[in-house]
Amino acid sequence: MTSHRRLPLLLTLLLTLGGCASVDVPRDVSQALPASQSAFGRSVLRQAQAYDGRSGFRLLPNSNEAFRARAELIRHAQSSIDLQYYIVNDGLSTRALIQELLVAADRGVRVRILLDDTTSDGQDGQIGVLAAHPNIQIRVFNPLQLGRATGVTRTMGRLFNLSRQHRRMHNKLWLVDNSMAIVGGRNLGDAYFDAEPNLNFTDIDLLGVGPVAEQLGHSFDQYWNSALSKPIGDFLFTQPTLDDLHASRQRLEKSLAEARAQNRKLYERLMAWQTQPRLDTWRNELIWAHAQALWDAPSKVLADDEPDPQLLMTRQLAPELNGVRKELILISAYFVPRREGLLYLTSRADAGVSVSLLTNALEATDVPVVHGGYAPYRRALLEHGVKLFELRRQPGDPGQPRYRLSGGSDSSLHSKAIVFDRRKTFIGSFNFDPRSVLWNTEVGVLVDSPELAQYTRDLAVQGMAPAVAYQVELQDGKLVWVTEDHGQRRVLSTEPGGLWRRFNAWIAKAVGLEKML
Repeated sequence: MTSHRRLPLLLTLLLTLGGCASVDVPRDVSQALPASQSAFGRSVLRQAQAYDGRSGFRLLPNSNEAFRARAELIRHAQSSIDLQYYIVNDGLSTRALIQELLVAADRGVRVRILLDDTTSDGQDGQIGVLAAHPNIQIRVFNPLQLGRATGVTRTMGRLFNLSRQHRRMHNKLWLVDNSMAIVGGRNLGDAYFDAEPNLNFTDIDLLGVGPVAEQLGHSFDQYWNSALSKPIGDFLFTQPTLDDLHASRQRLEKSLAEARAQNRKLYERLMAWQTQPRLDTWRNELIWAHAQALWDAPSKVLADDEPDPQLLMTRQLAPELNGVRKELILISAYFVPRREGLLYLTSRADAGVSVSLLTNALEATDVPVVHGGYAPYRRALLEHGVKLFELRRQPGDPGQPRYRLSGGSDSSLHSKAIVFDRRKTFIGSFNFDPRSVLWNTEVGVLVDSPELAQYTRDLAVQGMAPAVAYQVELQDGKLVWVTEDHGQRRVLSTEPGGLWRRFNAWIAKAVGLEKML
């Protein structure tokens, strides 16, 4: 949802070309290239042909595997790479992926990159350098048109048009040859791939192969060709040249060499895919199931107030939400139900559905103000039998098994998933909060597979375990947090979390921010 910092794809490159003027750069409409156009895509089509319209899936909860999958997909790309992201942070993982993207473009792969405009804040020139490559195109979604040159003018520009500028493209999509795709909660940056020394995000991605990838290609095209998506070159006084790109690539290569020398262990862990590729093995382990890609209409962000429900992904999810009969499991890093969500969850619980939620504890969340939007609803949810689990902030285990939610350093939950009746699973960028429902755009995949649902449910249960989470309960009419340390049960009567976090959580309620969270 948010991050410590928002940096562009080429933060490490020093070229500065930015400005606030707009030049007339031709804006072309383009479409996803058919999977049949590449040998790699055709191999996927042949593999999927035996499964009668179903798509292949593999969960990617492990941060190392999530990075490996992205890197290997770039290496396999032959015709096209389409990337859509909300946040791109600087770091070793990002630089390594950029280098692979450039190599792919060198061999003739068409690369389209669509970024939410907040990623490019003040960094148009650095991002624009990458687009100097003849096979790379970059666009920004819902951009600030004027005042882009400085932090002060950007802030003022957004404040003067807050009704539109607070609406962001939260989608996360990685698509190669229109035949293999990754969706889920991860943005790009070291904190999403267990490469940040202090705090890493615990997340779930989904690798999708076959027909669902083509559906996601349609999603990308809608956003890419939307009038809300502008070429990065529109915001540059001077267009970058191939010489600029060459100089930037030299800096990028130097930075990677320095990173290898400074932290060889991390570098070799991230680059292990080069000598020990896994994609072919994963293709033999896929779960094949019927699935549907779901996404918000790009025009959702144009509404004067709340958007037309017909534009919302939640309208597409409604049959599953309303049809659940036995068990509903929600994993939502940022959870703010509002009155509508409260009524929905309590009505399900009152009807006999087992409803369980895994979200961040106050001490673990990276956005305490959002926790303040959730906290007032806990009592009512508990009174109706909804089970609440809050993931603790804790050191992870580098020797994690394949389907484990923790990572190798202190972690904060960033996952977004829903499991319906142990049969269907939704994984994407969607949080159960007003920002995902009303303001931001989202994308995800709904899979009809008891096997995949069981894997996802197992992840949730691991995250709800007493050793890693607090279970919030009502005892004698008061909230308590039940957990376990070194095998000993502990019951806390005061919510864990420092004073500053408590203040930030309180302020959300005090000033009525709930609808904007």
